[in-house]
Amino acid sequence: MAERSREGRVTLVGAGPGDAGLLTVRGLRALERADVIVADRLGARAVLAGLAAEGVRIEAEVVDVGKDPGRHPVTQDEISGLLVDLARAGRDVVRLKGGDPFVFGRGSEELALCRAEGVAVEVVPGVTSATSVPAIAAIPLTHRSLATSFTVLSGHDQIDDVGGGRDHTVVLLMGVGTLAHSAHVLGAGRRGGDCPVAIVEDGYGPGQRVTFGTLQTIAHEAARRKVRNPAVVVIGDVVTLSPLAPSELVDAVRRDSDRKAAL
Repeated sequence: MAERSREGRVTLVGAGPGDAGLLTVRGLRALERADVIVADRLGARAVLAGLAAEGVRIEAEVVDVGKDPGRHPVTQDEISGLLVDLARAGRDVVRLKGGDPFVFGRGSEELALCRAEGVAVEVVPGVTSATSVPAIAAIPLTHRSLATSFTVLSGHDQIDDVGGGRDHTVVLLMGVGTLAHSAHVLGAGRRGGDCPVAIVEDGYGPGQRVTFGTLQTIAHEAARRKVRNPAVVVIGDVVTLSPLAPSELVDAVRRDSDRKAAL
């Protein structure tokens, strides 16, 4: 068992998308010295399992506070309070969060409460699924001549219009449930209904797969293939850079680009 600190502390560690190889070295060191790990469901538990499979010994007690969609057995206030209580008891606490703690991870709320309660707290960034999961399909979020900016949105809530055209990439995290609405909103704007879309499902997990379409067709394709969260949705012309992209989608973007160049 790791030695208990004289004064407890909390370290918010980003576990990344669920692959132990994408955990940072600083994050690993925090886990190795911890007395107790307060772990999320997505990403965090997969990383702990991956480390164990690789022979990495983590001696800390693990407290599972994972949430399933629509089921939150431990509330956010209870999680934050638990971190404070454990640290006050002199424990070295790691709060292991999927992705990055500060990208839709509510890490800032946990940080604020710890500071307000006088608990020492540190943040170790993680690899966010917003960038790492599209990379599975070799989809960059920016690319010279195709996209110079991107926006990351939570798909838990219905989105409003996002400015820009197909050269402004949009990334939706956990966006399957609101996909039809998102596709309609974005397709009605400058991007148009023929804007390419890719859904990377269960990135780094056993059910990993990619579904392609356009803003006009993607909701139908997702329903046909029974796509489920966790998933990352990428919207924009960069989708066609994937070697997995259907040829008809790539050809359509090329024709549109040639047409604009001729004007």
